[in-house]
Amino acid sequence: MTWETVVGLEVHVQLLTRTKMFCGCSARFGDPPNTNVCPVCLGLPGALPVPNEQAVRLAVRAAYALGCTVHPRSIFARKNYFYPDLPKGYQISQFEGPLATGGALACVSPDRGPIAVRIKRLHLEEDAGKSFHDRVPGKTAVDFNRSGVPLIEIVSEPDLRSPAEARAYLAVLKQVLGPGYLAISNCNMEEGSLRVDANLSIRPAGSSELRTRTEVKNMNSFSGVEHALTAERARQLVATERGEEIVQATLLFDAAAGEVRPTRTKEEAHDYRYFPEPDIPPLVLAEAWLAREKQALPELPAAKRARLESAFKLSPAESVVVSATAALGDYFEALAARAGSGAGKEVWNWVANDLLSLSRDGESIPVPAGPAFETLALVRGGTISRQAAKRVLAELVQHPSEPAAAIAERLGLVQVSDTSAIEGWVRETLEAHAAEVARYKAGETRLMGFLVGQVMKRSQGKADPKAVNAALSQALE
Repeated sequence: MTWETVVGLEVHVQLLTRTKMFCGCSARFGDPPNTNVCPVCLGLPGALPVPNEQAVRLAVRAAYALGCTVHPRSIFARKNYFYPDLPKGYQISQFEGPLATGGALACVSPDRGPIAVRIKRLHLEEDAGKSFHDRVPGKTAVDFNRSGVPLIEIVSEPDLRSPAEARAYLAVLKQVLGPGYLAISNCNMEEGSLRVDANLSIRPAGSSELRTRTEVKNMNSFSGVEHALTAERARQLVATERGEEIVQATLLFDAAAGEVRPTRTKEEAHDYRYFPEPDIPPLVLAEAWLAREKQALPELPAAKRARLESAFKLSPAESVVVSATAALGDYFEALAARAGSGAGKEVWNWVANDLLSLSRDGESIPVPAGPAFETLALVRGGTISRQAAKRVLAELVQHPSEPAAAIAERLGLVQVSDTSAIEGWVRETLEAHAAEVARYKAGETRLMGFLVGQVMKRSQGKADPKAVNAALSQALE
């Protein structure tokens, strides 16, 4: 039998606020354990929570960016469970009245091409503390600095059909919400500011039923999510083929062993005994305020890609490269505007192949747009070769205020276009390679490239390649 994989993701994103969700403690990562705490985030008697306005604002922007319907009235709830790093014995979250519902995120499946993953809900909540099992021998240590840090949880519908699709969805989600565009979070999985719980089940191909699912946790990278889901899919396929029943459970992924291991039977909503948070009134957002937040959204990746493709005649694959971040897209547009009408492809090649090669993160370019265009102008004008331009750009990283033309002159990269000098180099090359010349004249025309290279070598890279080709062709004829 052919089986189909069904995946839904619950993504927790830490909001980029200075303070926590319901108190004034710092939300900064990496501070000494248990230093950013107070009676509110420790759940001490008599302490009352107050929602963080900036967290609400960032959550609303995320919801609008994902095409969700934002509800003017939402309700905070207590999610009750016991764990050592949850000092109150409950987590303040949202359940029956979430901040936003509906929406979708478009991404490209490696198998199915463009797809739209539906968003079921987006709600606000606070984080729990963090348990460490390796700090004190034989004991578990707890750091409450994360307790109360603001999160949004984004729950997708079970629209993903493979581990690779889950990874593609997460990559686009990070691009939209992260520093490159919306900047509501740094989306750093290593710091825990983006965490993923994945629900997976299998069913006969062509079926529409949703079978028993398992939830996989403990994945600290996008590749880890893909590997964990691949391992769980393989486990379920083997068990199902053997006639074994799939039990709904929570599993942890062991990256070293490449396998998933059960931890507990998966809880249902009723297990958490949700009820409205009595210390926080309903969150009521004015329609005018919501409209301003929606209006404040930047141009998002999908819209930017479509506009770049239309304005500069880029292919979808090309637009993806230069829209990786809003800043990179703006950089490309600044160069293309200076290069003139119809130069979109030329500028794309300049950005993708020459300038991004200097980037440490594959997204930011360490050469300002002005000097980068000056270097391109030197190439376009035949003053320096494309190869020499790479050396000029590398030098601009260290000396961004020095004119590109001065760098080319200082490094001796200015091309020689003098006809007599080039003809001399051509003549010397043909004399030194008489055998190759004879073979060329006998029909091995591919040797032209070899001869051009030899002339360029003899000129120490200073000869104008176009002039060299012309002089060689004339001499060989």
